[in-house]
Amino acid sequence: MNDITKAWNIDDLRRMAKRNVPKPFFDYLEGGANSETTMQSNRSDYARWDLKQRVLVGIQDHTTDLGTSYLGSHHNLPLLLGPVGFAGMYHRRGEIAAGRAARKAGIAQVLSTFSIASLEEVVQSNGTSLYFQLYMFRKRELTEHMLSRCRAAHIDTIFLTVDTPFPPLRERDERNGFRARKTISPGMLLSMMKHPAWCLGAISKGMPTIGNCKPYPDLGKSLMEQSVNLGRMVDPTLSWADIRWLRDRWNGKIVIKGILDTDDARRAIDEGADAIVVSNHGGRQLDPAPSTISLLPEIADAVGGKIDILMDGGIRRGADILKALALGATAVLLGRAYIYGLGAGGERGVTRCLDLLRQEIGPALNMMGFHTIAELKAAGRSALRPNPFTQAYC
Repeated sequence: MNDITKAWNIDDLRRMAKRNVPKPFFDYLEGGANSETTMQSNRSDYARWDLKQRVLVGIQDHTTDLGTSYLGSHHNLPLLLGPVGFAGMYHRRGEIAAGRAARKAGIAQVLSTFSIASLEEVVQSNGTSLYFQLYMFRKRELTEHMLSRCRAAHIDTIFLTVDTPFPPLRERDERNGFRARKTISPGMLLSMMKHPAWCLGAISKGMPTIGNCKPYPDLGKSLMEQSVNLGRMVDPTLSWADIRWLRDRWNGKIVIKGILDTDDARRAIDEGADAIVVSNHGGRQLDPAPSTISLLPEIADAVGGKIDILMDGGIRRGADILKALALGATAVLLGRAYIYGLGAGGERGVTRCLDLLRQEIGPALNMMGFHTIAELKAAGRSALRPNPFTQAYC
């Protein structure tokens, strides 16, 4: 059993999770597409900017406010839990555990279509600010039915993921046989059996399934079968016309996730999006592609404050979040970082992840001369200094 209090950063949580979680699932989380260049750039490119220190500005601890607003609501931190498939395989009822941690922290959660707990279960269990990640499927009636389920669950915001129409080679998954076959391989079974504590939690009542697939028996009965079949249902012909189709059928907010180009950002505004997510899917799709933090400034300029700009990719430190906010992000989505916490210790691990980031953000914000996240955003890029050494090699 991990002592979560001995995790002093996200990397500590990662090491704990790696010990706890069977290799095929941990590799699925850790891996990227092809050479994994984009995934690595997502991390390393934060070093292109330093935080600018200001002194003698009379900051009082009690005046520090880390809250911000995104998607029409105020939240206690400038971040939210992003959609990560199969989160329930990192800890029993993982999506529910993560949602409870999000509720305690006063932030929102985006639930993956490929979640082990269904959207109805998560809403019923947590009552947190829940958004739903949606794919456009070949069978539009499947997409429409998921929209109807969101309405019934009083979910008012969907994150349409648009950067996954063509599956790339993910070498780690191929080696493990994960998401490439409809049955569990002997190697996967052996890996699971090597983690008895995980088995007692995640699969104590049998192998979980994709909860959001329960209303659709044609997608299969097992996790592996559902994963393959649902993945094949994602429509590769997705176009801007489908955004209009979606807007005609959805009165809530639409966030387009997977924007990496200024023209696409402007088009998203024209098509009625309420927000965008600057995202390369965690380096899991096009490789090599630019890191999200490197593209954020030009996309922010293109959007011009007309809609919210969210960003994900490579966030491991509070300073990463501050840099993203100064460069134009409204808020950031966590992915691997909070799943490390989930794998390390369930709800307590996710809470530890959020606490660690909060503890890094607060003092750094003060040492930059700001009382609030709003002041940092107002200062924008003037709150940062380009790092001449890393800039020269980027």
